[in-house]
Amino acid sequence: MAIAIHDPTLRDGNHAIAHTLSLDDIAAYCRTVDGCGLDVVEVGHGNGLGASSLQLGMARHADHEMLETARANLNCTKLGIHAIPGFAKISDIKAAIDIGVDVFRIASHCTEGDLTQSYIEYARSQDKYVQGVLMMTHMAPAEVLLAQAQRQVSYGANAIVLMDSAGNYDPRDTSGKIGLLAGELDVPVGFHAHNNLGLAIANSVAAAEAGATILDGTMRGFGAGAGNTQLEVLCAVLERYGFETGTDVFALCEAVEALPELPPVQRRTIVGTSNLISGIYGVCAGFEKHVTRAAQDFGVSPRFIYEELSRCNAVAGQEDLIISAAAHLSKTAPQTSAQPRKGVTA
Repeated sequence: MAIAIHDPTLRDGNHAIAHTLSLDDIAAYCRTVDGCGLDVVEVGHGNGLGASSLQLGMARHADHEMLETARANLNCTKLGIHAIPGFAKISDIKAAIDIGVDVFRIASHCTEGDLTQSYIEYARSQDKYVQGVLMMTHMAPAEVLLAQAQRQVSYGANAIVLMDSAGNYDPRDTSGKIGLLAGELDVPVGFHAHNNLGLAIANSVAAAEAGATILDGTMRGFGAGAGNTQLEVLCAVLERYGFETGTDVFALCEAVEALPELPPVQRRTIVGTSNLISGIYGVCAGFEKHVTRAAQDFGVSPRFIYEELSRCNAVAGQEDLIISAAAHLSKTAPQTSAQPRKGVTA
């Protein structure tokens, strides 16, 4: 079976460095991986189009600058974006079309697929390839995900992607959810993993075996929290399992070695204790830096913040809940040995 490899290193990886990828970083990465056989390279702020803000983090460059740079340096590989309605506007989709973006991922929380309707319909009306994306999918059973995916297909989505945004899945979860969608939908199904429990490769293989034909991976696993499925390893393992990826694994390895100064290569992504705990509690991987900072500011263990965020079902875009949770816990939870930062009060 053929698997299309979607590479969000320059989007999900932006989370890992507070959205500070430079235009030079983007240009160099795109030039270097362009001949490796990847299907799509995805570029932008960690939360996608229109998400650069004080609440979510300011990107170093505007969306159009990042996309124009990538477009100028990709000849063989498609250019993709991630867009979450509410952060992104229809005008952002239009601007991306004008720049020459090929693949549009329109994403929502796993139970709010109806929010993607106007965005999917608009992009499809412009004859663009659109993937409907459901995020934080560990929070809903397979039957609910199927119903949401069917909505996105009815809006015109060419494919559906499930994201394990919190790195909470194990292969049994992956097989059950991907298997149901792949069996019931008439469009390709994809899977995007995070590695908070160290299972990103295992889950991606399980997804392929269950019928997924689109898989995500990032160079050296560069991504939010504990990172994503490690791209070059994923391609090698899929080939070992008999799947065709169209990629040149040795060219990908050469790309890693050819880009020693870029953040995706410099930052070795590991499963830290904070990442592990967020995976256990099923909290968005992109919250890591915000939780770490709040824990230091209020002298509270990150564990209790993650537990509180899990209890209130916090999702991407609700970073303000991290501060309120930490402030509340500073009065009620066991304290860490660290003292709150000077000038920070609950």
